[in-house]
Amino acid sequence: MKTPSVSRFRKGFTLIELLVVIAIIAVLAAAGFAGGTAALNKARKVSAQAAATSVATAIDQFYTEYSSLPTGTETPVATNSAAGVRILNILAGIETAPIENERKVRFLSLKEAKSGNRDGVVYNSAGNQITGLFDPWGLPYYIVMDANYDERLAISPGNSITAVNLNGRRAAVYSLGVKNTGDANASTLVKTW
Repeated sequence: MKTPSVSRFRKGFTLIELLVVIAIIAVLAAAGFAGGTAALNKARKVSAQAAATSVATAIDQFYTEYSSLPTGTETPVATNSAAGVRILNILAGIETAPIENERKVRFLSLKEAKSGNRDGVVYNSAGNQITGLFDPWGLPYYIVMDANYDERLAISPGNSITAVNLNGRRAAVYSLGVKNTGDANASTLVKTW
């Protein structure tokens, strides 16, 4: 007489199989995170480049309209300082006295910053004056203008970044961005030259 064979089916995974699956998921997540971080940094740099170029273009348009530059110096002016904020308000056509943009032409139009003063223009509580312009990393931009009208700019963005002399320029805008993790002295320089 034959006895029926009882086939045993496993009901689940062994500990080894579970550990292998978890390890594979961890490796894939790490690879995806690294790729996602690189893409996010690239997007931030593109956004910063667009804002810096908009400010430099607005200064050139102001010069074309009025045959002069907004009040400024040849030293870098941060866009969160009083002088930098004044330049931004002039370019946006919303400055207070003394008025330099008499026709109230809006040469500069940028998106409003996200929470925490990041990636855009910050307005006062009334919403009628700019109080700063920040890059995607939450740092100000720097504006350098040709205040003596010789169309030459000498720019030294920072200790680890080589100084440059620009000819034929009325303005240059840059952001130091975030420090690179691999080199403590290097940063994500975004520039209009």
